Amino acid sequence: MRQSILLTAVLGTLSFAQVSYAAEEEAKSSWAATANVGFVSDYYARGISQNWHKPAVQAGIDITHDSGFYVGMWGSNVSPNTFPDASVEVDVYGGYNGSIPAIEGLGYSVGLIGYLYPGGSWKKYYIGGVQQTPNGGRWDTYEANVGLSYKWISAKASMTLGDWFGAEKKTGWDGGTSGTTYLELNAAYPLPWWDLTLVGHVGHLNVAGKLDLTQGSSANILNEDDPDYTDYKVGLSKNFKIGASDGWTAGVYYVGASDTGYWSTRGFGGASFNNGSETKDLAQNKWVLTLGRTF
Repeated sequence: MRQSILLTAVLGTLSFAQVSYAAEEEAKSSWAATANVGFVSDYYARGISQNWHKPAVQAGIDITHDSGFYVGMWGSNVSPNTFPDASVEVDVYGGYNGSIPAIEGLGYSVGLIGYLYPGGSWKKYYIGGVQQTPNGGRWDTYEANVGLSYKWISAKASMTLGDWFGAEKKTGWDGGTSGTTYLELNAAYPLPWWDLTLVGHVGHLNVAGKLDLTQGSSANILNEDDPDYTDYKVGLSKNFKIGASDGWTAGVYYVGASDTGYWSTRGFGGASFNNGSETKDLAQNKWVLTLGRTF
């Protein structure tokens, strides 16, 4: 009798352990994590070079749940000429992706993202050793976004929750820039040849303010007070394997923006903030090559 009771107890314990293990495995399977690394010949974001027309190395991690919830972090090197004392951009984001059952292939997304520049600040903006914006804040910018997607096409609207990259009266603008918007339309159409994907993008930036050309270092930049522009991107991408290693993607894209001068060599956006007189056309039309892997 004692042996029978003991055997029943042991079997019950094992059954409970198996159920607990299965439940744990099921809970774990609801989450997925992926990492990515990449190289770009020029880091363009929304049609503007972030790395002074130089190559960049990038990496990130994403965590998703079956429910549609996601969080992630991504980073790239950037130029101190544009972000004084900052050489790295770190993006932290989260949100929710869902579908609309009434229409097959129709989805939506809502999210938040922070663009962070460790060590970077408007206080670090010098010309000829003279501090230009001593009361300025950080470059860090936060956005809320909402999007819709249908099969291979998607649209998204983003709006800043504070000033756009620290642009305010203290940094030479005609007021605060909270509420700056960026609207975009994207397409990734799978072609019937060689596993190629045709990629297209068009976006429009509308900054809620303009540069005050009567203030400080901005006064000598004539008629280039408006940072708004429309940007575009078109190209091809391809997924491939290297030996037994999969998850590789390569791309070639033509990118640029319809800048009227603000981001050019004669504008405030194209001038180096890193204690120098160097300028670049950061909205220049250019071919960009990318290579990356997700695992």
